Amino acid sequence: MLSYRNEADVEFIELLDEFGEVGQRAGKPINLVNNYDRDLACVNIGHQARQRRTVCISFGAHVEILEVDELSALRASVSDDDIARRVQDIHAQFDVQSDCLESELERAARTSAALDNFVPPHHLNAFAYYYEGSGNEVNEDTMSSMIVGTSLLTSRNIPVAGEYEVKNLIAMKIMDAFGVGGSFTEYYALDYDADVVLMGHDGPGHIVIAEGKTKIRPLEVYHGKVGRGLSVEMPVRYGPVTLLAVVEDDHPNFKLLVAEGECVPGDILQIGNTNSRYRFAIGARTFVEEWNAQGPAHHCAVGVGHITPVIEKLARIGGIAFHRVCKGTWLSFASKSEKEHLLCVQDC
Repeated sequence: MLSYRNEADVEFIELLDEFGEVGQRAGKPINLVNNYDRDLACVNIGHQARQRRTVCISFGAHVEILEVDELSALRASVSDDDIARRVQDIHAQFDVQSDCLESELERAARTSAALDNFVPPHHLNAFAYYYEGSGNEVNEDTMSSMIVGTSLLTSRNIPVAGEYEVKNLIAMKIMDAFGVGGSFTEYYALDYDADVVLMGHDGPGHIVIAEGKTKIRPLEVYHGKVGRGLSVEMPVRYGPVTLLAVVEDDHPNFKLLVAEGECVPGDILQIGNTNSRYRFAIGARTFVEEWNAQGPAHHCAVGVGHITPVIEKLARIGGIAFHRVCKGTWLSFASKSEKEHLLCVQDC
């Protein structure tokens, strides 16, 4: 995972080992699947290169750049039997909606099987990807059928971040190492009447922390991305949650930004995203203002439970800055009906 190189190495890894089998995965590289259109890559290459370099310095990570062509080649070699077995696995682990075409399930299954073969030779334990598109139909077929397979990888302690979001990949990996999930998310709306923040994202979701079984829905057009295909839809498990963002500061370096809240029941958009409603003790408006005052990007990782103390200890041991926006108390500010529902869920 992350190769730590300072005097706190032993204590740091022992801390992580308390919350997950990180010791077995330590030292493996973080991988980035490079799918930028070559004509457009120059726009982002300076910032991306600096960000990758700073990640390596701050977190002791080893970062590699991988090409989508390799994944496409692996995908072409997947057998019909492997596809059939993976389709069965998908039905077992997801709530596949009736409007999902069998051909799309098979396409997603082929890519999922290829991703499993992509992992071992690179000792992959996390990766970020993005696809801009350059007219290569084979690669587009691969990259537009990634979401189901990358959600399965994420559920198996190999978090996958879309939009080439390296910083958030680190946040997801930290949360996953602590055994609390770490699903890719961003806030996109505020409900001032209910005083909740609506958060979610398209792309891979951490299905282990879903409220109920994660749905698979077909999308004719991906949200801001090339192609169409199957996507996952899930709310995060109702109850206490922690948000974690890895934020660039002005050194340049990073800090860990944390907020505790609750995931509460209520209506969400049924659009093939990982949508949830979150309530914070300081209120939705104040949360957004104080969170943004710390200068994060719009993405963060959400995990179940309130785990700020261990993230703060992690930051201290690793010599990384830390800031908490707000502290949450279980059921302390849920409405009466939400409390009754949440307690019923816990009892069941």
